[in-house]
Amino acid sequence: MTSGTQSMTKPEINGLRRSSGILLHPTSLPSRFGIGDFGPSAHRFVEQLVAGGQKIWQVLPLGPTRLSGSPYQSVSSFAGNPLLISPELLVENGYLSAKDLRHTPRFPNSRVDFENVTPYKHGLLRRAFAGFSPAREFRAFERRSAAWLEPFARFMALKSANGGKRWTHFDPRTKPSDDEIRFQKFVQFEFFRQWSLLRKSSAKNHIAIFGDIPFYVERDSADVWAHPEFFDLDSRGEPRHVGGVPPDYFSRTGQLWGNPVYHWGAIAESGFRLWIDRFRATLDLVDMARIDHFRGFIAFWEVPARARTAQNGHWIKAPGARMFAAARRALGRLPFVAENLGVITPEVEAVRREFAFPGMTVLQFAFDGKDSPHRPHNYQINSVAFTGTHDNDTVCGWWNSLRKNGSSAKSERACARAYLQLRVSSEKEIHWHFITAVLSSVAQFAVIPLQDVFGLGSEARMNVPGHSRGNWRWRITEAAFDDRALHRLSELTAVTGR
Repeated sequence: MTSGTQSMTKPEINGLRRSSGILLHPTSLPSRFGIGDFGPSAHRFVEQLVAGGQKIWQVLPLGPTRLSGSPYQSVSSFAGNPLLISPELLVENGYLSAKDLRHTPRFPNSRVDFENVTPYKHGLLRRAFAGFSPAREFRAFERRSAAWLEPFARFMALKSANGGKRWTHFDPRTKPSDDEIRFQKFVQFEFFRQWSLLRKSSAKNHIAIFGDIPFYVERDSADVWAHPEFFDLDSRGEPRHVGGVPPDYFSRTGQLWGNPVYHWGAIAESGFRLWIDRFRATLDLVDMARIDHFRGFIAFWEVPARARTAQNGHWIKAPGARMFAAARRALGRLPFVAENLGVITPEVEAVRREFAFPGMTVLQFAFDGKDSPHRPHNYQINSVAFTGTHDNDTVCGWWNSLRKNGSSAKSERACARAYLQLRVSSEKEIHWHFITAVLSSVAQFAVIPLQDVFGLGSEARMNVPGHSRGNWRWRITEAAFDDRALHRLSELTAVTGR
């Protein structure tokens, strides 16, 4: 794809042409149950997207998480996160009574307290399961999802029977409880039932769901337990090497993720079944999907499992082009967006262009003194323009942080001021200058974190890469929803042809 000003191609993903949307993970929605879910506030948010003139809702991965809450550290790449199940909808469906929700603990309304929310919501699900009788709809779900549901439910039941130990430490004499297996299946059934209702509401309002496909899976996951042959493990099932990225914008020592890397030879011999199954499952849930760490499909950063930082790793080639070709033969058109941030080589970009995947630009990366591809005049049509992502500070937080740092920050600030034609009097609306820039750009798609629409500061940041604590907890409150900002966004969206 040539630059946006030269290309006459009009890319389209599932019927979407030039359009824009908002990034907000469901856990960040308002709810009296301590964490956002698929209940009433999610359905209201669809209406708020419409009020803002938007056509896309971007969410992060929806899989079950650890207590850290990271959606990129999931125990399954197929299952759904039980914490996203709405207690109100459990009542509506007859699994719980209104009385069961009367004594909800007083959770923080602007942060997710995973340590206390998790046992509370799991307790509600246990109670709901007691009132569940399998019917035709459940049996159909069980048959349709058997390939991943059976091993996932068995893995979770074994984990429970082994006191939560990692699968490499399971006692081989332990048998999983049949009742626990049924409970795990019920939870997944309800997750997908509630998500289906929300997705139908989105489709009815012409809102496309933009999902996310993590590159790696958690070492202690149903995926690795069920198919160890597809991962680089030693004889005990422990990773020999783990994934990450070398030093970059986010971290001077790189990012050490700790996930086992793939045994690509075995994956290729299977006809790339692992990835084709994952892609198919994701596209059953969403309209389009961001491929996290896209460059890892072409070459990935491999670090010895015992390393303490990601600095001393190596790039290892992976059969990305062959894998995507196999996926396209199996699934047809692939409505994917490539996360092509970080250390990107011409080979990575060649594969992205071969499959016509839109790339990503992040305006916060545009002002380091170089003529960056993240500056709007360099955008390509076949791309998604972001003010920032879940890994960035909010625009207002980023701008304020530049006041406190050294000469490079002053230079970055001066560059942004000149590029965006900022006056001192207008700096308080830096987020609107960013939003205007990405919406006005030639990029076919533009996505704005909700925090930037409302001009929130660093207290609303979702994730700080390389930091293991305090991430993924931010929530918007009902009172913080700004109808005037949504109206302004709607007007700007209309005049920029989105």
